[in-house]
Amino acid sequence: MKRTTKATILALGFSAVGTAAMAQDCGEVTIASMNWQSAEVLAALDAFILREGYGCDTNVISGDTVPTITSMVERGAPDIAPEGWIDLVPELLNRGLDEGRLVAAAVAISDGAVQGWWIPKYVADAHPDVKTIDDALKHPELFPDAEDPSKGAVYNGQQGWGGTLVTTQFYKAYEAEEAGFKLIDTGSSAGLDGSIARAYERQEGWLGYYWSPTALLGRYEMVKLDHGVPLNEEEWKRCNSVADCPDPQRNDWPSDTVQTLVTADFAKRVDPGVMEYLNKRAWTNATVNALMAWMTDNQATGEDGTVYFLQNNEEIWTEWVTPEAAEKIKSAL
Repeated sequence: MKRTTKATILALGFSAVGTAAMAQDCGEVTIASMNWQSAEVLAALDAFILREGYGCDTNVISGDTVPTITSMVERGAPDIAPEGWIDLVPELLNRGLDEGRLVAAAVAISDGAVQGWWIPKYVADAHPDVKTIDDALKHPELFPDAEDPSKGAVYNGQQGWGGTLVTTQFYKAYEAEEAGFKLIDTGSSAGLDGSIARAYERQEGWLGYYWSPTALLGRYEMVKLDHGVPLNEEEWKRCNSVADCPDPQRNDWPSDTVQTLVTADFAKRVDPGVMEYLNKRAWTNATVNALMAWMTDNQATGEDGTVYFLQNNEEIWTEWVTPEAAEKIKSAL
């Protein structure tokens, strides 16, 4: 996901992609599955745990950030948005919370969604002095441009992404051109991914924009560079995230809060154990990256990823559920 432009505005489709067993203490539950991999597997995971562990009649529906949260506020449905990128919709979120229509549950990605400039771990290990963006820009020879090795390269994302805009502004703010670097337009998400894959295969230097959680960072170990300065939110709003601002300054990159949202009606009517689970259930970027890498390598669905995660990470998920629910889930597996 990419800040500011990472959500594509789509109509919320209430087409069921999953169903469940007969409800016991939980009743019917609709869960929104967003159209990206981490959200797909989290929705499938919630459906499995709530169905098998708590007896819910779960129904997974398709959605996206803005239309899903809008529908939850205005229509009271769906019941759960497991992966809500709430920084995209602050006014809508605050209205839902203030009017008592939404309840914020666990922060789904406990260490926050992360964006910034990264280098391969093998470069970081070989050059421990390269810890910040400024450090990297002192060494264009470590990150050579494929077409002009006398220059360094900073790889950017595709046009239209918020992260691409910010990277362009940081390229100016950190005076990368003056340091001997070119800003490389990779053209697409596939082009950006391919540039990292090629660098890894050849054990070459690479410097550029990326984000987490992603399957790619589960496959290729990368190190995020420190920005060298604390976050200045006013400066971020004034210039770092504004395309035509002429004088961007060095700044940190704010992390995105990825939070589980539920409707207030659901929180009131459901068995307290269900809300206890939703208030505890959180995983790290590293956990999600590794899971998505496995899913990508095996062309796995969210349901496949759920089973793989539950079978291989018992020490994580058993902390989220009651002992009784844990036994039921193990039996279902």
